[in-house]
Amino acid sequence: MRKLKESIIEKLILLCGLASVFFVVLIFLFLLKEGLAVFKTISLKDFILGKSWYPISEPAQLGILPLIMGSFLVTIGAAIISIPIGVGCAIYIAEIAPLRLKEILKVGIELLAAIPSVVLGFIGMVTIVPLVKSIFHLPTGLTAISGSIMLAFMAMPTIVSIAEDALYSVPKIYKEGAFALGATHWQTIYRVVLPAASSGIVAAVMLGIGRVIGETMAVMMITGNAAVMPNSILAPVRTLTATIAAEMGEAVVGSEHYFALFGIGIVLFIISFCINVTADLFLHRNK
Repeated sequence: MRKLKESIIEKLILLCGLASVFFVVLIFLFLLKEGLAVFKTISLKDFILGKSWYPISEPAQLGILPLIMGSFLVTIGAAIISIPIGVGCAIYIAEIAPLRLKEILKVGIELLAAIPSVVLGFIGMVTIVPLVKSIFHLPTGLTAISGSIMLAFMAMPTIVSIAEDALYSVPKIYKEGAFALGATHWQTIYRVVLPAASSGIVAAVMLGIGRVIGETMAVMMITGNAAVMPNSILAPVRTLTATIAAEMGEAVVGSEHYFALFGIGIVLFIISFCINVTADLFLHRNK
């Protein structure tokens, strides 16, 4: 009976895994079905590299390069802020913090991850946006750097949690051997623990970046939503996700605009898929 129960549980777990893959494939096929229709009226090159996004003009201009560059600027800015802070926090929690403080910090990070993105976007509107406007003397604080700062806070819980798990999973014998050879605590962390946990840390960074790219509400609220080619990180931008969220409700079903938004969804799906696959490869890399 015990073997039968274990067999049933194993089959259920396998079924859940296959169902997840099946649903992802269905989502991608649905995006292809709706999104590929846009290429009947515009070439793939003009769609990806076009510099004008005016979907309701006559004729429609459906170039998404400004949206890609907006997503790229916000993501790079968020990565520059969140990676050093996130990895540093993970090192402190895993290797330096006392046990009682470690538990408090882990709970705090989990609570930060639980805050809805729309709430963080509202907080960014009333705090970060006026601050950016006054510091850089800009006409508006709704810029790419505002979005980067806010998205960095949203990516840090993912980076800290996964990187801390990777650091904690390093065998104790590695550190004991380093101490036995006369290494200091910091030398052990820098030369032994970090290289041993590098795969997990890189995976944490990639998943944090994936979290940033897929974010919608916060960037839609504080980046300015200007679908133009950005010339700096201090300019208003619009991201791929914000474009879909802002315009899908007003797009006429079956129109070029409608199909172009699904085309953006295909691009976003491919980018997110590549990031997650890269993170998975680093996470399971064998040395």
